[in-house]
Amino acid sequence: MLPDAVPEPIQRRLADYASLLRIDRPIGTLLLLWPTYWALWLAGDGSPGLGNVIIFTLGVFFMRAAGCAINDFADRDWDKHVKRTKDRPLTAGRVKPWEAVALFAGLCLVSFLMVVLFTNPLTLYLSFGGALLAFIYPFMKRYTHLPQLFLGAAFSWAIPMAWAAETGELSQLTWLLFTANVLWTVAYDTLYAMVDRDDDLKVGIKSTAILFGDADKAIIGMLQAMVVLILIMVGHRAELGTFYYLGVVAMACLFVYHQYLAREREREDCFKAFLNNNWAGFAVFAGLVIDLIIG
Repeated sequence: MLPDAVPEPIQRRLADYASLLRIDRPIGTLLLLWPTYWALWLAGDGSPGLGNVIIFTLGVFFMRAAGCAINDFADRDWDKHVKRTKDRPLTAGRVKPWEAVALFAGLCLVSFLMVVLFTNPLTLYLSFGGALLAFIYPFMKRYTHLPQLFLGAAFSWAIPMAWAAETGELSQLTWLLFTANVLWTVAYDTLYAMVDRDDDLKVGIKSTAILFGDADKAIIGMLQAMVVLILIMVGHRAELGTFYYLGVVAMACLFVYHQYLAREREREDCFKAFLNNNWAGFAVFAGLVIDLIIG
């Protein structure tokens, strides 16, 4: 809540910016944060550097907000035809396109400066790939039915960056985590795309929900099973113990719950399944941290 001394037009403008950047909807930040924490805690053997935790927590927040700004810029002419997005600030004209681009650039710059000032050269080099993925993802839904794959890569790029910041190198574990998170992102963002599938078909937006068609739930289930299997491989290679595997089992149980929620493909239930993935990511993180502390 802003102080009453702040003029009302400024309050409205700041509220529109907050809505554009999805500050009031943290689910995307959390889905990006948990895998980043998996990498930090595993690379740091349970004790990641406090500086890296702060940098990547802020970086996740800033880059997710930047991604929302450039996403709405890319979709500004499409969102007006989609029930869920037609009242977004950019689509409704309350925020100008140049403002969204400026916010994207500014947030990327802040994140880049944190990497330059407080991490190492390998993390810096990797950051260019992350910025590129964040920029191109929103435009992919025009050209391919696999925009969720590009989102998966963008959401997963913090994993090698965090690993590099903590250890100065990358390993097979890094890329196993990366692969698991890409597959997980495709699964949960397909659930998200199922919410808008009817509207997307009308306006010509492409997605995995449209590509998979009637096989959507089965393919999501296969992707979820692969995520669990890869995380089990991570546990084996990293010689993790019972609590980590309990976290993975909890994730698997939540995946079954998501299948139950989406069984009739109802918009509201698919959205609930998407939101619940936050707890799946947290379950793995909690199991990993407990295991590393006790081990």
